[in-house]
Amino acid sequence: MATFTFDHIHLRSPDMEATAAFYERVFGVELKRSAQRIDFNLGGQPVFVSPITDTTTGDAPSAPYRGLEHIGLAVTGIDAVVAELKAKGVTFTMEPNTIRPGVRIAFLRGPENISIELLERSAA
Repeated sequence: MATFTFDHIHLRSPDMEATAAFYERVFGVELKRSAQRIDFNLGGQPVFVSPITDTTTGDAPSAPYRGLEHIGLAVTGIDAVVAELKAKGVTFTMEPNTIRPGVRIAFLRGPENISIELLERSAA
C-alpha cells in the first residue's frame, strides 16, 4: 500500500488578507505572501490561504456539519489560553469544558466560519 504523509491545509477566502491577519493576530503565525496566496505554519502544519475567484462558490457552513468540521489545536493551560484569546477579541462558540477525564476542549470561530478547537490533554 502507498505511504501517505500530511502536506497542508488549504483555506479559501473572499478576503485572504483579512483571513491570514486573523491567524497572525490570534496565533502569532508568520505570514509568507506570494502573488497567488498567503502561507503560514499553524501548530506544525502548513496552511495556504487563497482568494475565492469563482462567483458560484458557496457560503461557509455553520458547525456542526458533515465533512471537514474543524481544526484541532493542542494547548497547555486551556483556561489561560482562552482568556488570552478573548482579550484579542476572539469569539468562542464553546467555553472550556471537560468532555472526559483528562480532556478539556473549547471552540472558537475563525474567518469564514471556520471552527477551531483548542484541546488540552492531561495525565489522568
